[in-house]
Amino acid sequence: MSARAGVASPHRLATEAGVEVLRAGGNALDAAIATNLVLGVVTPYLCGFGGDLFALVWADGAHGYLGPGRAPAAASVDEVRDAAGSDRMPETGPLTVTVPGAVEGWFSLLERFGSRSFADLARPALAVARDGFVVSEAAASAIGRASARFADETAWHAVYGAASAGEVLRQPDLARTIEALCAEGPDAYYRGAIARAIVAHLSERGAFMTSDDLASHSGRWVEPLRAPFRDATVLELPPPTQGVTALEALRIMDGFPPTGGVDRHHLMIEAVKLALGDRDAHVSDPAAMTIEAASLLDDERVDARRSLIEPGRARAMEPVRPARGGTAFMCAADARGMLVSLIQSNWMGFGSGVTVPGWGINLHNRGNYFSLDPRHVNVIGPRKLTMHTLIPALALRGGRPWLSFGTMGGDGQAQTHLQVLVGMIDDGLDPQDAIDAPRWVVSPADGSVLVEEPLAGFAEELRARGHRVRVVAARSSQMGHAHAIRVDADGYTGGSDLRAEGCFLSVVRSQAGGGP
Repeated sequence: MSARAGVASPHRLATEAGVEVLRAGGNALDAAIATNLVLGVVTPYLCGFGGDLFALVWADGAHGYLGPGRAPAAASVDEVRDAAGSDRMPETGPLTVTVPGAVEGWFSLLERFGSRSFADLARPALAVARDGFVVSEAAASAIGRASARFADETAWHAVYGAASAGEVLRQPDLARTIEALCAEGPDAYYRGAIARAIVAHLSERGAFMTSDDLASHSGRWVEPLRAPFRDATVLELPPPTQGVTALEALRIMDGFPPTGGVDRHHLMIEAVKLALGDRDAHVSDPAAMTIEAASLLDDERVDARRSLIEPGRARAMEPVRPARGGTAFMCAADARGMLVSLIQSNWMGFGSGVTVPGWGINLHNRGNYFSLDPRHVNVIGPRKLTMHTLIPALALRGGRPWLSFGTMGGDGQAQTHLQVLVGMIDDGLDPQDAIDAPRWVVSPADGSVLVEEPLAGFAEELRARGHRVRVVAARSSQMGHAHAIRVDADGYTGGSDLRAEGCFLSVVRSQAGGGP
């Protein structure tokens, strides 16, 4: 029997929470929020209550939501340089914290498209925060890596320092945060007791965040960017996200006939390198950009970029600052045809390493991606948005929704979008097979290519064309965690990345999502 509704995410407990919402008659947006809230508890090394959020929703048309937070109003280049004692942004710590946008995003999405209250949807997350969950080997590994990095972060260690595989991790302070949001809504976070705690803790640590910075936060509803690829139309979010980067790579590839083997990988790698270079040169806060994102997708410009690719030789790539992953993507679909593509992140693992005492909130380090070079488009500035790697995506066929998809993976997100779509469209793979296929990722730092072991046979051929190639283990998290739900004639087919701990779960009963 075909799926009438479903959820895919990188953790089984989160997917189960979302699918239970669908079984109880909630819609896809309700399910996505419930999934995200549980992920914020069980995968705090990927996302949570101190990060940003972006979403694409199909509900009688496409709707885009941008939920990034801005730099503090006092965060000028000179002030941050002096505080950091460096001409580069710190990787972690209080100076990397921008206003977290996820909480406002949850409530904004629910207000427009939800059919359940936040308090109703938060029950599973609240229970897991209070009662705890068993730490997996993957979670223990992520916590262990962060532990050394955050050796001096007392509040972080008070929550996670003793966590180990097979043991139960409880987060009572985070449960307190969830309870406050259930009772008071986003005001508790941006103007109430949680806001005061965030500002006080960051101020003690020498950061610039103020109550006004938090209180003035708001997300934006936007029109998605669109570009053709083969017989599909792909939808991505506009800047400050790198959605245009995925679309540029797809448009470049669209000018080449479908091919296979090393020829295909070479062309895709070269397309990605060109798109990443344009991202670094042009994408930032839209108010600071000197070129419209749509101009990067103009036919004449894309043709010119494509003409730079030589079928038998790799081009050198100008170094671009790399962006590591630490993100959770999830998607949901219901019986009435609503599709949700949602991504939420703390960025580098647990983010900044700054955990708000008494509230259990891990504040993200998205501000790390700002430049302190005044000449760079993404230079930090008062209340500026940084370039964001987070890109949920949708694809249409014949003007109707066909696919909700996305991945975590920093710089690799746009690259995985390209590889999954090529697999599904050119090879006719279903979502699970396209996601399971071995992948590669280009490092923008030097243009080198990490290739999963099943593709090792192509490594020498790529090297012969001038690529610097390093082979990594199969199913490496360095390739991201992708998930997808495809619309079929009689329901949905989903896929969830085996590189993560999640799954796609479906509902086949007729009441899913309020259907007839």
